Amino acid sequence: MTTKTGWGDASTILAEAGIEEDTSYYRNYEDPDERAALTVPMRIQAAWAANDADAFADLFAENGSLLMRDDQLTSREEIREFMSKAFAGPHRGARVKGWPIEITFLSDEAVMVVTEGGIIHAGESDIAPENLIRACWVIAKRPDGRLELMSHQSSPIKN
Repeated sequence: MTTKTGWGDASTILAEAGIEEDTSYYRNYEDPDERAALTVPMRIQAAWAANDADAFADLFAENGSLLMRDDQLTSREEIREFMSKAFAGPHRGARVKGWPIEITFLSDEAVMVVTEGGIIHAGESDIAPENLIRACWVIAKRPDGRLELMSHQSSPIKN
């Protein structure tokens, strides 16, 4: 693995976002740049837990892409609108849980993260087998150091 530098300090990134760091999320990823990259999925999980469409959408680049089930969204504002409706409707009170299974730095400014997890609907305590997904995240490091989600795609895992 090629380790890139300058992705930031995970603890600081999360503290600035008002999110308590869960060091167990990192699993075996101990490299500071890997941990910084993993703050993006951790912040998405926090946005889900709060049912906060703005916090969710604001992690995406302006032209970011989200493929969730059969819905392909191609801008931050489409994502914001979609998640606002989802959190007010079928995903009200839902949260997501996941964990990293692969991190690949594509360049000094791009990383791909693969996670596994799923949606936990209100009233449920764990991911139902039919809600288990694998997700691919493409994250860009901007010149100002900000991490933006360029693309997120999730696919159901068939049991």
